[in-house]
Amino acid sequence: MKRQSVLNDRHRALGSKLDSEIWNMPIPQSYSTDPYAEALAVRSAAGLFDISALNIVNVSGPDAADVLDKLAPIDVKAMRHGTARLAALVNDKGQLSDDLMIIRDGENEFRLSHGGGNTQEQLARVAEGRNVKWEQNFDVHMMSLQGPRAAAILKGHIDTDVATLPYFEHRATKLFGRNVILSRGGYSGEEGFEISCASADAVALWDALMDTGKPHGLMAASWDALEIVRVEAALLFYPFDMPEGDTTPWEVNLGWAVDADKQGDYIGKQALLAARGKERFFQAGVSVKADRAMEAGAQITVDGKDAGVVTSTMFSQHLMQSLALVHLKPEYRALGTRVEIADSQGTCTGYVTRTPFYDPQRIRTRVQGA
Repeated sequence: MKRQSVLNDRHRALGSKLDSEIWNMPIPQSYSTDPYAEALAVRSAAGLFDISALNIVNVSGPDAADVLDKLAPIDVKAMRHGTARLAALVNDKGQLSDDLMIIRDGENEFRLSHGGGNTQEQLARVAEGRNVKWEQNFDVHMMSLQGPRAAAILKGHIDTDVATLPYFEHRATKLFGRNVILSRGGYSGEEGFEISCASADAVALWDALMDTGKPHGLMAASWDALEIVRVEAALLFYPFDMPEGDTTPWEVNLGWAVDADKQGDYIGKQALLAARGKERFFQAGVSVKADRAMEAGAQITVDGKDAGVVTSTMFSQHLMQSLALVHLKPEYRALGTRVEIADSQGTCTGYVTRTPFYDPQRIRTRVQGA
């Protein structure tokens, strides 16, 4: 059965046809407003996204930490309560198999946030015969409030000091008098917060945030806007930025989501560690000399030789550039390398450049306080 967000009426009122879906849930791919205007609001004020399509799995019990430690290539047991970590989940062959965030709520209580990969299948495998309970939470709804005015919008309406909440940490609190879990983080390249709540509270919270945020310039933001800001910030999206199907974390700059010195076994450990240093290509960014976005899947050449493939693209009105996230063979990834990108609309020149394209030092995501 297809999942549904209780915010669908709000999305329809904003002009969404809800004719796109991801992870078995219809999503507001677009609104009647310009997605570039929504993206500008995220960059200059704030945007509110409905990200309830994420799969949230509750994991609890005496063996919960040990089970998750055998699932993921990060040291789950070392995580502090109230923190979260991204993990480069891999299969038995050491190949990326999902977007996964592990969230620790207590000694034996965790949540997993994942996309459309095989997290739950692998969890079932490592949990078999262990004293652990796990189940997907089909009631939880999630909103993402992103932008430099996000903290100011929350201030005075939430029962916690958002200025003291570190990046990738979370607290159970009340927002507009309703129970939520507030996390600092997001998928925009800006300061932001993710708000988890029960479905019964989601509409009231959405409305209260939109009303409170209006004087701050808050806009409801679609998934088209999310795509704009995440590509500008060079944030990867499984499986679209791993089109080969056998991509390793080392090939897409996800080594930070692997604890290479982790003791003990986990799914794919031997193959994953053996693949390090054998990268066939590397994640990179290209600034394209074009007034349009190139097509994902477009081939890249250098002096007529196959050099790589485009994975995600967009034209950034904010940066006034056509941007491409790409996979490049090692010999072509040096900054400034001139490349040719050919798609169905023609061939354009581009140059390998630093990523993120926007805020290359990722300073804005770390700003705290209103």
